[in-house]
Amino acid sequence: MTGKIRIIGGQWRGRRLSVPDRPGLRPTGDRVRETLFNWLQPYIGGAECLDLFAGTGALGLEAASRGAGRVVLVERDRALVDAICVAQSWPGGAGVEVIRDDALAWLGRSTNRFDIVFLDPPFGAGLQARALEALVTHGLLADGALVYVEQEIDESLEDSERFEVFRDKRLGRVRARLLRYLPAASV
Repeated sequence: MTGKIRIIGGQWRGRRLSVPDRPGLRPTGDRVRETLFNWLQPYIGGAECLDLFAGTGALGLEAASRGAGRVVLVERDRALVDAICVAQSWPGGAGVEVIRDDALAWLGRSTNRFDIVFLDPPFGAGLQARALEALVTHGLLADGALVYVEQEIDESLEDSERFEVFRDKRLGRVRARLLRYLPAASV
């Protein structure tokens, strides 16, 4: 059985992408995406974006639709990657790069620097903190980069002196946080 995600804004507004059902897959809902992209509106145009643990690709594709310069989506599930790749053929989809790989392993090999990172791994796996640490350790964040972290309402995320909370909202069972990266010189 497959489901569909709908792009809610930008040039692809209203387009639907079929995605296979997978255990634990929970696409970021329209309400959460609308809030997030309202926060990001002043920053998204031309931004280098990373959608780590991409799943359905909803966050990365929404960023591409709204004018991001380049969007890299990293997902290890082949069927999900195949579904996301459909968007590369949409008008303006040339700036979308889909990579099939383990997200944390890929971070260790990447040399890109990103302005915006979407971090929405499976809930309860403790991957948010590990991914944040890897982004900093491998120098993958531009100065002042924004990192969106989505987590279950009762999950904790240790405070880090390398990030400040820029926005924080609870929407149902989801906690949506937008963090700003503080380069070493400003810590």
